[in-house]
Parts: sequence; structure tokens; C-alpha cells
Amino acid sequence: MSPSVKKLDWTGISTYPLASRDNKVNVREHFAKPSGVGISVADLVEAMPKVLGADQLRGVVDAVVAARRNGRPVVLAMGGHVIKCGLQPILKTLIEAKIITAVAMNGSAAIHDFEVSLIGATSEDVGAVLHSGDFGFSEETGGGMNRALKSGLPEDIGFGAAIGRCIIDKNHPYKDYSLLATCVEYDIPVTVHVAIGTDIIHQHPEFDGAVTGEMSARDFRLLTSVVAHLSGGVWLNVGSAVLLPEVFLKALSIAQNLGYHVDNFSTANFDMIQHYRPLQNVVKRPTSGGGRGYTITGHHEINIPLLAAAILDRVKG
Repeated sequence: MSPSVKKLDWTGISTYPLASRDNKVNVREHFAKPSGVGISVADLVEAMPKVLGADQLRGVVDAVVAARRNGRPVVLAMGGHVIKCGLQPILKTLIEAKIITAVAMNGSAAIHDFEVSLIGATSEDVGAVLHSGDFGFSEETGGGMNRALKSGLPEDIGFGAAIGRCIIDKNHPYKDYSLLATCVEYDIPVTVHVAIGTDIIHQHPEFDGAVTGEMSARDFRLLTSVVAHLSGGVWLNVGSAVLLPEVFLKALSIAQNLGYHVDNFSTANFDMIQHYRPLQNVVKRPTSGGGRGYTITGHHEINIPLLAAAILDRVKG
């Protein structure tokens, strides 16, 4: 030690009894409970520690169950990865149980859903075909979806309904796995929100920017009507880091501007990492005037089935 630095006398350090300290976690209130064989999903969720992510998950389950018991909406907003993870059967069950009352998605989610309904598969290997000039040029996807949008234009429907109806009307072999078709069949709002140039169907010769823009604009107006009645409900953002959080914020702003005073609702962001826009535009800003925002971090293929099972167990229990 440098001679210019005076040594501290550690014998003067004061201590206190451990029992006198306030602690954030204790065995009586926060620790996990032992889980036995064959327990229910509700028991499993209840057995989780009363801290951090487990508490967030229970909060979302409580919010969704309370919203539906009170006749309030539960809106699912989602990115394409949710479809690529094969979660349509889980989400379909929630729609059939009248838990999810509206669905919003980005363009990639609609594309993956369409492909699954048609051939029972999706998600090409981009790296393997990008440099050959083949990436995104499947005829059935680009041609089929663009033609469906053009057919829906005079019917005064939006992007989501047009693709969902096409899947049903053309009797796609795997239509039972389509979330778009499920929403149309159960007559719940389904909207698709597109950024021009981000989706493979924009590369197709049949692509018409005016048609795509109009169909997506109709869906934005429809979603704004859904958001205008979100008070007491729940908004779930699953796997969309930019587009749908921005769409939600603008729809909410329009609803407030028109005098609907949307408040006292809950929001949740489910993603593998927490990004800036979902945290601000879903979890924090919309609930600043009342309500509660939740963050669930992890893989969709684990957390969404767990969430759905917990909700259904509570509703049907």
C-alpha cells in the first residue's frame, strides 16, 4: 500500500443482528412449493415462487381471467415467430373458449399462416437461397395472397379477413391450422398490419401497393375500433418488437382523441428479450393512467402454452 494512503481501522466496523433486517424474500411468502405427480396446471402455477417472472405470469393470468369474466376484451397482437413456433393450435383453443376476442398480426405472421394452411409447412432457409435469387418467390404464396387481397377490395373487408376467407373458400388442406381462418370462422376481428417492402409477397409480380396499403389501412381502422373499447381488458403483445407496439400506441391515441378515454386495462409483452418499444409502447406508456403492465421473458413455445393452460384451467375449474 502506498505510504500516502492511511490504513482504515476495520475494528470500528459496526454490525447488526440478521433477524433485525428487512428481506425481499422469505420461505413463508415467496419460496416455491413442492410439486407432486399429476398436479393441475393451476397448482403448478401456484407452486412457482412468488417473485419476478412467476409473479408476472400469474398477474397476466389473473388479468385475462378477470377481463373475460367481466365481459371485457382480450386482444392478441403477434409477430411471425409465434406462427413459426407452431402455436396456432394453442391459440385456436383460446379463441374457441372465447378467451381471445381479437387478433392483430404483422405481415410475416399472415404469410406463415397462409403457407401452413396450404402445405402444412413454412419458413424457408433464407441463407441457402438468398444468393441464388430464389428467396421469397414461391408462386402459391405471393400470387395467392395478392390475388386474395384484390378479391377482398370490393367487398369492404380488410387484409386479415380477405386472407382468412381465401383459406376457407379455397379449402386449403391444412386450414384447421390457420389462425386467420379460425378468426373468420369465429367472427372475431383479425387485422394485419403491413410495412411495405418487409414481406416476401411484396416481391411478387401481382403485388399492388395501392391494394395492400388500402387493405392494411382498413385493418388499422378496425383495430382502432377494438382498442377504443379496451377499458377493463387486456392487450397481449407476443413477439413483435417494433411494428405492433407502434400500431397499438397510435390506435390508442386515436381512440383517446375521439373521446373514448380508454383506461384501467392490462398489457403484457412476451418475448425472448425485452426491447425498447414494447416496454414503452405496450407495458409502460399505455398503463400510466391506470392499469398494469407485465413483462414475460422467454421462448414463446414454452410460455404461451403455459399461459394458455393456466388460463383455461382457471376458467374451466
